[in-house]
Amino acid sequence: MDGARTRSGYTLVICEKPDAARRVAEALSGGRFTTSFLDGVAVFRFEFDDEDYVASSASGHIYSISDPFGDRSVYPIFDAQWYSSDLVEEKGGPIARRIAVIGNLAKGAGRLINACDNDAEGETIGFNVMRYACGGREESALRARFSTLTRDELVEAFRNAEPQQKDTLARAGRARHLVDFTWGVNLSRLLSQSVVSEGDGYRTLTIGRVQGPTLNFLVSREREIGLFVPVPHWRVEAVFEVQGRRIPAKYSKERFETKREAEQIARDCDHREGSVTSVRTSTVNVPPPPAFNIGDLQREAYRVFRLPPNRTMQIAERLYLRALISYPRTGSQELPPSIGYAVILRGLSRIVGYSTPVGAILRGPLTPVKGTKTDAAHPAIFPTGETPGRRLSSSEYSVFDLVVRRFLAAFGPPAKKEFTSAEISVAGHKFFVGGTKMLKLGWTGYYGKYSQTKEVESATLAEDDSLRVSSIGVKEILGTGPRRYNQSTLLEKMEREGIGTKVTRAGIINTVIDRGYASGDSIVASDLGLLLVEVMEREAPAILSTGLTRTTERDLEKVESGEQKDKELLRNTVRTVALQLEQLHSADESLGKELSSAIAGRTFGSALGPCPVCKNGVLKVVKSKKTGKRFVGCTNYGSGCKASAPLPQRGVLRAANKACRHCGWPEVYVATGRRPWRLCVNRECPSKREKAHEVQAV
Repeated sequence: MDGARTRSGYTLVICEKPDAARRVAEALSGGRFTTSFLDGVAVFRFEFDDEDYVASSASGHIYSISDPFGDRSVYPIFDAQWYSSDLVEEKGGPIARRIAVIGNLAKGAGRLINACDNDAEGETIGFNVMRYACGGREESALRARFSTLTRDELVEAFRNAEPQQKDTLARAGRARHLVDFTWGVNLSRLLSQSVVSEGDGYRTLTIGRVQGPTLNFLVSREREIGLFVPVPHWRVEAVFEVQGRRIPAKYSKERFETKREAEQIARDCDHREGSVTSVRTSTVNVPPPPAFNIGDLQREAYRVFRLPPNRTMQIAERLYLRALISYPRTGSQELPPSIGYAVILRGLSRIVGYSTPVGAILRGPLTPVKGTKTDAAHPAIFPTGETPGRRLSSSEYSVFDLVVRRFLAAFGPPAKKEFTSAEISVAGHKFFVGGTKMLKLGWTGYYGKYSQTKEVESATLAEDDSLRVSSIGVKEILGTGPRRYNQSTLLEKMEREGIGTKVTRAGIINTVIDRGYASGDSIVASDLGLLLVEVMEREAPAILSTGLTRTTERDLEKVESGEQKDKELLRNTVRTVALQLEQLHSADESLGKELSSAIAGRTFGSALGPCPVCKNGVLKVVKSKKTGKRFVGCTNYGSGCKASAPLPQRGVLRAANKACRHCGWPEVYVATGRRPWRLCVNRECPSKREKAHEVQAV
């Protein structure tokens, strides 16, 4: 700003959150600022470079998208506008008071600086505040950009604040809100009203352009699990004895399709002498991982601490607002030299627990490893080197320590592992023993307890050593099938498929769970979630399409870069949503009946096979809302078919895709432990009566 004084009055700084405004005032004034409250809103006054400044803030999004009708039964909605969030979310006075305070402060300000977070959401918040609360001053406002809330970076950012060259990032952010609102409000109102029309009262049912594909991932996995039929195979395992030591070994062929073949090998080798025919040793360098981006941090925090992604995001934002880490909502895996490696490391050395690894890093070249992902706005997440001013909570300390250790690991040398494998011959059969040993900790020493460096002790063997088979056995292995997603792997799937953003993905997962479409740490799609996807597949499959969502994301990126106009994107969105509404509206009556049934707990789940009673229905797993128990029922129940059968209430059920040879009813696999068993669902099956007679005879 070249030290120029304001035209008149003071400079008004608008931050995204109150804590950020306080931090800006503290950093720019060197701690010499005053705090006052105007109608309950914190305002910070100070001097910076001999000029008067006032800092205040939004509180996240104080403007939201809505329609002008105020009636959630009205749809379609294609003329949405921005409104004060207190009107949209019915939160009452605080937001209205904040907007009024900012507006009054802007009237006396000669200059405005937008200091909201430097990403699409921050641009959107700042743009809206400048346009609506400050009387249309979005074009004349200056922009301060920074990645940490440290004093040095903030001073530099405000001294170099400049007019915004283009507002494409804000336009893209605003367009994203309009696109998502258009999808969400119309589809959700249609679904909710279809239930109301059945007389079951109002129930909020939502689906959108990102929520739909995300739910579809869960349902598709549930179907894969349901179709999986466990097929057993067998493994031969032996224990060798040499000089009083017992050494476990595996047969060279990992799986046998028949138990007889495996048992024959066990008989051939039992208590026989063997010899070591070869010993091989190899080493491999394991490169250090790059510093975290937000997706990496969320996944690693889930692996190590079982923190849900949304919770990790909240904690990281708190650490950022306390100037302990850099801006967390970044996609980058790179640490540029401009952040000042040595300064950060020296700061970390003053925090208990980090002085030893920092000392080792400072003695070598400061060249952190780079990942493949970049972000134009921010570097990878890094600690600032600031010492916490107050005690961190246990979860805050966990995430902070994880970020610090990952930052240190990025500067570390490769780790070195040694792999040893010995081949043992017994009666013409080959067995292998192996081990893993860390020769050099390298970066894993800096990453500490978060490193996955499990060692497997290897026996010291040499060629021609003699060994005796102490014991040998055959182990039955059942395939476990596809695993359900947890919040971490689902986040990774969304990222890999290119749906949502680094900011929104965790929230979408939360919404899917909060709406009752899925539940559990190992996420299980509910009956309602399964049915919702079935309906969308049948009536409007585009809603579940990752391709459509990816196309929208690419178009938003084009708006961001200036290659495409936001109005063109919005017109395309309206056309697409209108088509989906038309398709769903044609099935409105049946849609309401099915959804009402699901909400009431009468939803039919996994299909087991054709109904042997009415001949044209399908037997499915049904869960009673009243008792919570599951049983088998026919889809023609409403037409009078009374076919039903009890089911085990514990364990995972999978259709065997096979009819019972005794009665023609479907069979299912029931897994209550490591070994599933097969069951005919018909309680009157002749085979069950025969077994009962046998028991009585005994």
